Amino acid sequence: MSRRRLPLTLRRRAVPWEGQRPTWREARPALIAGALKRARARPSGNWYVVGASRALRGDGKLARTVAGQEIVVWRGPDGRPVGGPGVCPHLGAPLRDSPVRCGTLVCHWHGLALDGNPYAGWSPLPVHDDGVLVWARLDAVGGEEPLDAPVVPPRPEPARALTAVYTGVGVCEPEDVVANRLDPWHGAWLHPYAFVDLTVVDAPGDPAGAVDGGPDALTVDVSFKVAGRIVVPVRAVFTAPGPRTVVMRVCEGEGAGSVVETHATPLGADRAGRPRTAVIEAVVAVSARPGFAAARRAAPLLRPLVRATAGRLWRDDLAYAERRWLLRSTGRFPG
Repeated sequence: MSRRRLPLTLRRRAVPWEGQRPTWREARPALIAGALKRARARPSGNWYVVGASRALRGDGKLARTVAGQEIVVWRGPDGRPVGGPGVCPHLGAPLRDSPVRCGTLVCHWHGLALDGNPYAGWSPLPVHDDGVLVWARLDAVGGEEPLDAPVVPPRPEPARALTAVYTGVGVCEPEDVVANRLDPWHGAWLHPYAFVDLTVVDAPGDPAGAVDGGPDALTVDVSFKVAGRIVVPVRAVFTAPGPRTVVMRVCEGEGAGSVVETHATPLGADRAGRPRTAVIEAVVAVSARPGFAAARRAAPLLRPLVRATAGRLWRDDLAYAERRWLLRSTGRFPG
């Protein structure tokens, strides 16, 4: 795609939503199921995304339930991320409600102070901060061979990028979120306010679902809607480097090199016994245009807009994932 002074293009052959080319024949259930099976077979080393690195600034902390286990993460006295169980070992206080003071988490029930080291029956968990996201390793949950660090997809350096992290929660399992992202054919149909002229130009993978060692790649040409017939065309590649992660990388067009990482973290069952999953999505945007430096300086103003955009898309996509889980759980999923 040629580089323009402005990244905008005018759609000359715009068609109404119902007039676009159907994609249901191309979105073959066996192809999606095969890609999902291969993704689920890839190692994660028992690492789960907990939240955004920015949440750990100063005395900030992250608290989340992962597969039914309460965990809490903060920065210790030396600035390193530390974390462990979110249940106080003394009388079970919820440490998610306890404050951090100078790198020490102080239980708000009786003052038990934790600096990230084993103490009074509390044992830390491995924690990793990759500069955008914070991960915790739960070996008892994952059941895999542990890895020293999570498998972090290649991404632009945060220092030269605009980063934002969105979090949403749905009644589904991680595989339903991953399956949604491995079905790009739905984009212009389910999100007509955001995407038009979507074509999947390459979808390798064995529809039979044989496990292989390399990632699947789905290459997509799509235009992002700006206003009316004004769009921004790009080419993007979707890959699934792990069982709970799908990455979209812009390889041609405006923002080439930018990535959107979607991570699905199981939370546990709700009161009705239904599984809940957190979608934690990191947008790491870059551009070679001179004005992008100003955009990075305005990041505090732009991040809420990026999160709002992601939130609108995920209202639809979580409905897709939730519907998929409902049909699977009741034996009604097609095929």
